[in-house]
Amino acid sequence: MTPLAPGEQAPSRLRVAAAFAAVYVLWGSTYLAIRFTLESLPPFAMAASRFLIAGTLPLRVARWRGAPAPKAVHWRSATIVGVLMLLGGNGGVVWAEQRVPSGLAALLVATVPLWMVMLDGAGRGWRRPPTQVLLGVAAGLAGVAMLVGPGRFAGGHGVDPLGAAVLIFASLCWTAGSLYSRRAALPASPLVATAMEMLGGGAGLAVAGLVAGDWQRLDLAAATPRSLLAVGYLIVFGSLVGFTAYVWLLRVSTPPLVATYAYVNPVVAVVLGWAFAGEPVSARTLIAAAIIVGAVMLITTYRAKPAPASAATPPTKIESPPPAADNVPATEDEPALAS
Repeated sequence: MTPLAPGEQAPSRLRVAAAFAAVYVLWGSTYLAIRFTLESLPPFAMAASRFLIAGTLPLRVARWRGAPAPKAVHWRSATIVGVLMLLGGNGGVVWAEQRVPSGLAALLVATVPLWMVMLDGAGRGWRRPPTQVLLGVAAGLAGVAMLVGPGRFAGGHGVDPLGAAVLIFASLCWTAGSLYSRRAALPASPLVATAMEMLGGGAGLAVAGLVAGDWQRLDLAAATPRSLLAVGYLIVFGSLVGFTAYVWLLRVSTPPLVATYAYVNPVVAVVLGWAFAGEPVSARTLIAAAIIVGAVMLITTYRAKPAPASAATPPTKIESPPPAADNVPATEDEPALAS
């Protein structure tokens, strides 16, 4: 939690609860909203329009309020982050939802903390993560294997292999972009940086739409009202309201508590997909969901134990580097791909 500025009052419990509800429900509902957009809109053209519109408004507001103009290096970094997270990450989710139910897509995306541990471990020379984290990674991979495995198991069929592969690739792209954003040269204003990332990612999605022929297939006159309303919902509630609430919570609440979105969003997505889109929920899905959500909880709730006070070393002795467990990244900075 960031310390409050002098004279700044602590937020009310009602405001905090409303922000958590926005992150839990709104981000969990974006998977179903994406499915509704795909009923009559091509995936990359829809996603590009969403992020270009959502990025333009906050950037203009921030500049109107006096935020400094971004530098060229800021645009380069924001574009890299946006391409990785929004083109590779969210774009992969949007494309995959043409083949995979929205609830199952959310479950596969919930494996982002697993890839976060693995990629961060590679960047740190493959230092061994703590046992709890390793158990979480192993359990998460087992849940994914159960979800996408071929054949019939526990009353349900496996997920479409290509769609599942794209979702896993999307999760890796989201993770890579998240890790890069931690050291990238970005504007000091989070609002400006986020808007620039959405614009960079939206531009990348627009190019992907050209390659895939989405813009040639786009016919707004043939778009259903539900698809158009879903696009508006994603722009307003998924990108603007949801992400704003998330960033604000990171300031006024504890990061471990905010990180609970990682295992609440899939539950919301599965329930909404079943209730409003008729997506089947088999015993296999429920078992795999429990395993994946439990694995994410193992990883996101890990905290290294402080060293005993009596274990101080003599002043003349060179202290050894801290164990790898102290450097395992928390996942509170990684919002859901579909947000």
